[in-house]
Amino acid sequence: LLVRAARRAEARRWLAGVRPETNMALGASVRRHFPMRKVDDVVELFRSQLEKGDEPDLALLSVVTGYIENLMTCHRSVAAPVENIADDAAAKQAAFPVVEYGPIEALHAKFACQVKGSVDASLIETAGVSGTRELIKRVSDVVWSSLTRSYYKDRPHLQSLYSYLTGNKLDCFGVAFAVVAACQALGCTDVHLALSEDHAWVTFGPDNSETAEVTWHGKGNEDRRGQPIPQDKSWLYLNGHAIQCTRATEVAALVSAINPTIAAATDSAELICLQQQLLWLLYDKGHLRNYPMALGNLGELEGLFPSPGRPPPLDLLSEAVHASRTYYRDSHVYPYTYLGGYLFRSGRLKEALRAWADAADVIRKFNYGREDEEIYKEFMEIANELVPQAAKLSPSSDGGNLLQDPRCFACLLRFYDGLCAWEEGSATPVLHIGWARPLVATIAKFPAAVRAAVRVYACTGEEGEDGEEEREEGKGQEEKKKGGQPQKGQKRPPPPPTPPDEESKKNSECSSQDSTLVEGKAPKEEDFLRSLESQLGQSNGPPHPDIAALAAACAENILNPDYLLGCGEPFSTNNNGSTSKDGMSTLKGSELDFDDSDLFDPKVNGRLSPGSPFRELDNSSSAHNNNNNNDDDDDGGDGSGKSFHKPRKASKKADSRNGGGEPSVTLSSQKMAGLRELLLSEKLNTSAIQLQVTAQSQVQVVRRGQQPGGGAPGEVSTRHSKRIRRE
Repeated sequence: LLVRAARRAEARRWLAGVRPETNMALGASVRRHFPMRKVDDVVELFRSQLEKGDEPDLALLSVVTGYIENLMTCHRSVAAPVENIADDAAAKQAAFPVVEYGPIEALHAKFACQVKGSVDASLIETAGVSGTRELIKRVSDVVWSSLTRSYYKDRPHLQSLYSYLTGNKLDCFGVAFAVVAACQALGCTDVHLALSEDHAWVTFGPDNSETAEVTWHGKGNEDRRGQPIPQDKSWLYLNGHAIQCTRATEVAALVSAINPTIAAATDSAELICLQQQLLWLLYDKGHLRNYPMALGNLGELEGLFPSPGRPPPLDLLSEAVHASRTYYRDSHVYPYTYLGGYLFRSGRLKEALRAWADAADVIRKFNYGREDEEIYKEFMEIANELVPQAAKLSPSSDGGNLLQDPRCFACLLRFYDGLCAWEEGSATPVLHIGWARPLVATIAKFPAAVRAAVRVYACTGEEGEDGEEEREEGKGQEEKKKGGQPQKGQKRPPPPPTPPDEESKKNSECSSQDSTLVEGKAPKEEDFLRSLESQLGQSNGPPHPDIAALAAACAENILNPDYLLGCGEPFSTNNNGSTSKDGMSTLKGSELDFDDSDLFDPKVNGRLSPGSPFRELDNSSSAHNNNNNNDDDDDGGDGSGKSFHKPRKASKKADSRNGGGEPSVTLSSQKMAGLRELLLSEKLNTSAIQLQVTAQSQVQVVRRGQQPGGGAPGEVSTRHSKRIRRE
């Protein structure tokens, strides 16, 4: 009893405001802003909080915005459509509710009392790194236990402390923000908010190096509270490139979270005006410089309701892309989707397609998981609705027909290649038949001549200078072949009816000399087999490691696209098609011209085809497929972010290979690399493309890198063991 009495006395002293910085009273500096009768009054309150000497009061600002949002969306009998009063500033000011001091002060005091009365003061005094984690865990438990038992997802107006204090309801962002505001009320100034594009958690400790989960993202994840954030290739956590907030950035996050939705097709014009002006206040003070999501929100608002004398929406959206590249190693997807959406609405369909391809280049850095629902829906809308609609509207648009532009076809391939790369290495597949049909329909709208004008390279691994030299040497050999003078080590065309597979490139010289033509005709099959048997008998060394790899993978039946075109075997893991003199794949009728000595080359099995990965379409695209972790993704301009549309300078080798300006694209995903020949054929095989796009094998099989000493059949690993086939 004495211990309890002592704790109650300590709690009373704590509630009385022992620490002046955490006193519950708002003070005269806050009270002078009330009552607030118009948008400008709220903006002045935010300005005073941002400009005062100490930190802005997060709880106060959250209660104010939540109070106004609740009045303007949940408790208004007649909702005027936005377009009717969007241009009438006087009507907006007249419709704004009057915000009195009494309700705001009462809710603010209730929050402080609830937090301070539920947390042991000893946790504050002994808060080190480990103690702060325990404190955060305790605060999050207090907030969590106060919520209703119902599960809320995608429900509007649940992100503010007003919703928490009046209805005990919060969404994912609201819980994280409430924990940070509670820690601020307790005097812990080193606890800050961390934001990804669809999640929120807290950071603390020296340089905010410690992280802690305080909220949930989907059912069954409540037990993560207090645990460090996982460092994996997950888009939900941005793989270490989340926004580390300051107090001003937390205010910006609060403003960005304002939801003006009244009904499905109706928004509150007053709330839109308030959010827009608050974002401009934060923008002018430089607090949005490293916040791509807030810049994208402001750009979208300016696109709908332009502000006189302010930068155009395109500059703001390009600045959001610049912020993602500069501060977060180009790991944010939404800046590109914001930009693509604006360009699409503006009728600039070609540029919109390029922006969507850049968004897919970002998502390829991550592995798809079941918690990536929001970005999955975003890409599904782009792929299945916006891209087909752009292809449909393009012939009549002022910017030119994208169906006649090879660069647009390259952007389309890059878009789907990013999605397929996102799927690789993931436990759950992304693309199903619902994705494949719009893809096939859109590709079929591009004429064969336009598709053939794009240089498509397949690169499922890194290529060095050696690979490029081999390609140049191969081109020279093809030119000599046309001259009719076979060189030493040069392989002659394989004899019909079926070209045999030679042992390796090292034996190509011997095999090409022995397999000679007799009187211009091919030798008989028996003679050829006899000569092949003698060659194999003379070899005393171990078999080529690729033969062992083929034997290990022979049980995996992967459909060979070449078989559907009339040649090749029905099931083959990797078959590379022909390469023409300039490095492009060629299809002659129903026959593929390829060099059989390259069949077992590891680069061909890895789907590496001639050409180094280079794109000259956009300054953001040359580094995505080769090295997604480059630090030099900045636009390298004057820092204004306006150089987003300037093409990146290419190397001399790339210029010579591209012919000075021919569009090219490098496919790094296994699925799209397998479609390379089908996409460039004159007549599209839609069934084969759909089968390849929806194939599950690329998801289940772990990448099989060849070991330096060769791989044994037992060294081939798969994600899931194969079921034994019943006889």
